[in-house]
Amino acid sequence: MRRWVIAVFVLFSTVTAVRAQNKLLTIDDIYDPAKRVNFNGNPPAGIRWLKDGSHYLQSKPDPQTRSTLLMRVDAVTGEAVPFHDAAKMEAAFAKLGGIGAEEAKRIAHRGTYQMNSAETAALINYANDLFYYEFGGDHAVRLTNSPEPEEGEEFSPDGRLVSYARNNNLYVVDVSDQRERALTNDGGPNTLNGRLDWVYQEELYGRGNFKGYWWSPDSTRLVYLRTDESPVHEFTVVDHIPHFQGVETTPYPKAGDPNPKVKLGVISAAGGPTRWIDSFKYQPEDFLVVRVAWSPDGKKVVYEAQNREQTWLDLNFVELASGKTETAFRETTKAWVQAMDPPLWLKDGSFLWFSERNGWRHLYRYAADGKLIAQVTDGKWEVRIFHGVDEPNGLVYFSATEHSNLAAHAYRIKLDGTGLTRLTQSEGTHQARFNSSFSHYIDSWSDVATPAQIRLHSSDGKLVRVIDENKVAALSQYKLGKPEFVQVKTRDGFVMDAMMIKPPDFDPSRKYPVFEHTYSGPHAPQVRDAWGGPSYMWHQMLAQKGYIVWICDNRTASNKSVESTWQVYRNFGELELRDLEDGLAWLKSQSYVDGSRIGLSGWSFGGFMTTYALTHSKSYKIGIAGGSVTDWRLYDTIYTERYMGTPQNNPEGYKKSAPLASAKDLSGKLLLLHGMIDDNVHMQNTIQFSYELEKAGKQFQLMLYPKSRHAVSDPMLVKHMQTLMTEFILNNL
Repeated sequence: MRRWVIAVFVLFSTVTAVRAQNKLLTIDDIYDPAKRVNFNGNPPAGIRWLKDGSHYLQSKPDPQTRSTLLMRVDAVTGEAVPFHDAAKMEAAFAKLGGIGAEEAKRIAHRGTYQMNSAETAALINYANDLFYYEFGGDHAVRLTNSPEPEEGEEFSPDGRLVSYARNNNLYVVDVSDQRERALTNDGGPNTLNGRLDWVYQEELYGRGNFKGYWWSPDSTRLVYLRTDESPVHEFTVVDHIPHFQGVETTPYPKAGDPNPKVKLGVISAAGGPTRWIDSFKYQPEDFLVVRVAWSPDGKKVVYEAQNREQTWLDLNFVELASGKTETAFRETTKAWVQAMDPPLWLKDGSFLWFSERNGWRHLYRYAADGKLIAQVTDGKWEVRIFHGVDEPNGLVYFSATEHSNLAAHAYRIKLDGTGLTRLTQSEGTHQARFNSSFSHYIDSWSDVATPAQIRLHSSDGKLVRVIDENKVAALSQYKLGKPEFVQVKTRDGFVMDAMMIKPPDFDPSRKYPVFEHTYSGPHAPQVRDAWGGPSYMWHQMLAQKGYIVWICDNRTASNKSVESTWQVYRNFGELELRDLEDGLAWLKSQSYVDGSRIGLSGWSFGGFMTTYALTHSKSYKIGIAGGSVTDWRLYDTIYTERYMGTPQNNPEGYKKSAPLASAKDLSGKLLLLHGMIDDNVHMQNTIQFSYELEKAGKQFQLMLYPKSRHAVSDPMLVKHMQTLMTEFILNNL
């Protein structure tokens, strides 16, 4: 009798498990803000090491107060205590005029703070003003009181001053007495002091980073970038949703047009005249200042300069005492030179430097005078992220592609280039964060089918403890296809990485249509052994509906070397399409693929690639192109000219690379998508392309998204867009 009960239980459990894994995905499951399933799980948010190297910060939701708790966690034991007294901080801000109780509560329960180097105080930017709060104190201090916003705020290294830009002038304020000093006074619409313009933040210093100044190590001086926008043509973006249209006018240099003029100045934090750094050797004036830093002793300003087409890069040292500028060396390659991080200084005065000179991104060690000592890393792989140097033990820590092009791993190597050791052993992508002493690192790991899991390791790679396994039960309830990684050779022998998701009930005797996703831009792989979030789940939904999902990285998009990207120099589109078609040739050779029903989709460069493919090939039955560049003359100088040169120097290349010029050759059904206030790839690209299609008698579909920039981010608009894309695929492929 007992055996029969057990058998029934096992049978029931098996049937229940099968049913649990039979759910099919819907748009609501993935994208509806009220109904979506949490497929990502809840890995710890905002983890960052504290300077003591033994603890880290972690923000945790507090279900009782419905707010955030910032916790100080012992890395090894996991013991967690509040990092600061949130109630005290809330009371301190509530005392200040102009801040209500709810606002004070939100300020006191943030998941992260901008802190001084001692980690004893926070700098708060709230309601266009700056505030200072010393953790545990009873009072918050208002540092500024101005209707104009402060931007790019930062503590000085010693924590005594706070710097910021306002109205395009550079300021400092003393924390102790709130005395404010304007360091510059000539800022205006066309003159930016200590604040980057659109193209510099977008293409050189990091999207969203408009801070254009840098403190000296001793907190006595700042070096800042002064930008003259007067030569730059303006571009207008219109928001049609307000009753009276919202109009934004921004200096935006299009390929071949004038760049902003820049120069570097050094100024005392106490005020006084600016000392301009002599850059007379760089003519004409549209050279680029792509990185700025200080030497550790504060005696030299270090800056990197490039010509506008970025075919070389100079590393310059400016000795402030004498005003003398020395160029340590000039980087060149067979094509363009990518801007590199500033020198990574060692205590003996030598420094580490990234270079792509041999076609692979590696670390080199130089003497203080700029003479090469040795190449530290070498091989047919690339260093992607530098973590730091454990100088007492002579070890360099970094992440690289040595083990896999599909997933980053953490490594260490001796300063003399020997003893390369891979620290992360499990397959998948590892994002390592090392503590200050390099005794431990926190590893955020995921693979293509597993959301991020967080673990603590000792610096030799050994597991210390699991911080959060982040098991997502919802994933086991759905009928999902298994992603497969494959390699495909191009006609000239380059090995491309690709990923395929087959329908979960795949039948090899059937023929399936194919939906292909691409980006195709230089050194921007899409085939990754890492969790892909909503996009991955949408691809799984398409697979459930009977499509093979195909992602194939053309050689110039691959993670296989910068050398592979150089082949696209001065001619976007042609080689990328050839590689994609070589991938399709392999795909079509599979008995289960319907080669007459293949669709292509991409956004940004991927949108360009989709419009280019449908106007230069008959391989695709449909295309979905979002945020597309349709003529590279319409995109910004710094990105475009790096790869294409200027239109004046490469007119034929620009013409050949423009889908706009080939609209009459459109083949297949096309859906165009664009954000209406896109300030990056302007909607002008899609409008001009639409006009050419219309004049050529080509039918297409167009959907515009109001209030959306280069990425559609409003949750309801995202759901609308993904629904539209899904229906377009189902109806036409």
